[in-house]
Amino acid sequence: MNIVLLPVMAVRVHLWITGCVQGVWFRSRTCDQAVKLGVKGWVKNLPDGRVEMLLEGEKDKVEQMVQWCRRGPPLARVDHIDQTVETPTGEFIDFLITG
Repeated sequence: MNIVLLPVMAVRVHLWITGCVQGVWFRSRTCDQAVKLGVKGWVKNLPDGRVEMLLEGEKDKVEQMVQWCRRGPPLARVDHIDQTVETPTGEFIDFLITG
């Protein structure tokens, strides 16, 4: 039996980011920021030009990540973010660029 320990006040947020977010180092800088904050999950490019990500961690750290995503890296332009809140699972051990 595997026991998953979640941080107190753990949250999980799924984001779909629209704008000029591909080819501008969005995934790489997102990964850097997530690692800096201790947020787990993944980020990937979608065929329709958006970026999708799943963030999990302490509530305040995930909120900081979402705020960062509203700006993105210097070359990005974020027009819109669709966001859903999900139940945290504790399945991630780090933050990855998956596609």
